[in-house]
Amino acid sequence: MPTDNIGRHRLVVGAHYGVRDWLAQRITAIVMVLYTLVLFIAFLTATDFSYAGWAGLFAQQWFKMFTFVTFLSLFYHAWVGMRNIWMDYIKPVSIRLALQVATILWLVACAGWTAQILWRA
Repeated sequence: MPTDNIGRHRLVVGAHYGVRDWLAQRITAIVMVLYTLVLFIAFLTATDFSYAGWAGLFAQQWFKMFTFVTFLSLFYHAWVGMRNIWMDYIKPVSIRLALQVATILWLVACAGWTAQILWRA
């Protein structure tokens, strides 16, 4: 009896995070769209278009948190996309690992910088 890779006896190999990554990309995109809509509505309903008006919006704790969560969503969204690019197009494992580590370090640094910008005194 020949062995085949079809049906319930299929040999499953490779990474098993396709659905998780697909869902993460959609959820992070929804968070970014919601933030864009809130920002757009804030712009349309604003009465003070000065720096003080925008600073007042970003001074509110809920808006800082929403902004930070949105940026974290952006960074995770970017990570999933870049990791997939590195995995698909960079075949030497050592170069791919170095690029993935560099990407992680860059995104973590960006997250720290975002927190610093939002909560500086």
